[in-house]
Amino acid sequence: MRVIDNHDLVVIGCGMAGLAAGLRAAELDLNPVVLEKTPPEERGGQTRYIQSFRIPSADSGLPERGYEFDVSGYSADDYYDDIMHQTNGKADPDIARKLVDQASPTAEWLTDHGVDWDMEPPHVGYTVARTFIDGEELVSTLVERIEELGGTIVYNAEARELRESDGSERRVTGVEAFVEDDRVTYEADTVVIASGGYESDERKRTVYYGDGYDEMTIRGSPYNAGGPIDMALDIGAKAAGQWSGAHMSLIDGNSPPARGGANRIDGYQYCVVLNHDGERFVDEGQDARAHTYAKFGRLFFEEEDHEVFLIADSEMEEFLWPQGPSDPVYGDTVAEVLKELGCKNPKRGQKTVEAYNEACPDDPDFDPETLDGNNAKGLEPPKSNWAVSLDNPPYVGYPLTGGITFAFGGVATTTEAEVLDTREETIPGLYAAGNSVGGLFYDNYPGGTGLTNAAVYGKVAAESAADELNRRVVRAEADD
Repeated sequence: MRVIDNHDLVVIGCGMAGLAAGLRAAELDLNPVVLEKTPPEERGGQTRYIQSFRIPSADSGLPERGYEFDVSGYSADDYYDDIMHQTNGKADPDIARKLVDQASPTAEWLTDHGVDWDMEPPHVGYTVARTFIDGEELVSTLVERIEELGGTIVYNAEARELRESDGSERRVTGVEAFVEDDRVTYEADTVVIASGGYESDERKRTVYYGDGYDEMTIRGSPYNAGGPIDMALDIGAKAAGQWSGAHMSLIDGNSPPARGGANRIDGYQYCVVLNHDGERFVDEGQDARAHTYAKFGRLFFEEEDHEVFLIADSEMEEFLWPQGPSDPVYGDTVAEVLKELGCKNPKRGQKTVEAYNEACPDDPDFDPETLDGNNAKGLEPPKSNWAVSLDNPPYVGYPLTGGITFAFGGVATTTEAEVLDTREETIPGLYAAGNSVGGLFYDNYPGGTGLTNAAVYGKVAAESAADELNRRVVRAEADD
């Protein structure tokens, strides 16, 4: 077995959390090595497929760096409230508080290292401060910066086991990994697990989510099987978070089984969604798109044949933003569109839309940028906002399903990204960040928070590792 012992910090994973940890560690002269399971052309985990960060615009330093937010006045307190509301109050309040307070400084730090933002929302319906970015470009920018600062990226490196000290003082001392066809031990004083979740593992999806979830589309990387999380649990780390929960987005029904990226069809909130019975089954307008798309995917997937149908008319079509491979289906009637889409009961679907139209306000003051309060009365489920009659043919339809982005379960950590064991004591030398950590997201999540969480706590993990190393040096000097 080959042994490499010239690194102070080993980072497992090359997505946003691992890149933030590797970059900050390189800044702090920790000579980090980042182990990436994939070949170079697939590096970046889910990050290479994701588009946005959520960042408080109030008091942000981005405008002085040349970036103006489309939505101003969104504060860290607003962000915190959104996290707690969307997770039904279950999010760890301390983890959430640090996340929102560090979101803007972390974005400024990334900007100073060459990250470029697109501040213009790609479509209507974005009601909070967001920055948009090309995931592959983000990964490339940060990899190059890490290497410029002396860090190392190793590809085709699958972490298999955490090493621990043999002495009486417990601490993690490195990682065993397969690199290409060789077994390599990376000895180091600190390790950061930043390898994403378990969402790409068909077996785990079935165990945690139920029958049929092995068939669910993976929106991003097929490599996130949760191995490093298991490694941490094997040495006594505490499991945390909602293991039965996940970011499951509504996506185009013809999306590829993996690596498809966004593939969403936004604008659904202004229209109606029908199942194979031709019935509505969800309040499409219950909240802003950023607060519903990541939970509606699960509801859509659990319908018959894992398939539902979006219906709009000629007026609402302009508010749709299809990003997937499907071509729109047009027809003079709703039933015609549904039949072409493969709905099993298009005639009932026609009647459902007619009943919806009758329940809509006669003269709605439609505002796609806010919760406009236009509701369809007497319907079950209701349509709480944006209830506008769909009575201007031709009609247009798309097939929809649910796709998984990342899982909500992981290891337990402190606000300093220290991994906790089952006694809720820290495991010296072991840190975790991003989707490998549980305790932040439950039931739903505020759009754009996944990348922000990964960036904030990846940076924190490296800083905590550096602090631990400095404390060891002080103790060693005191003992001499």
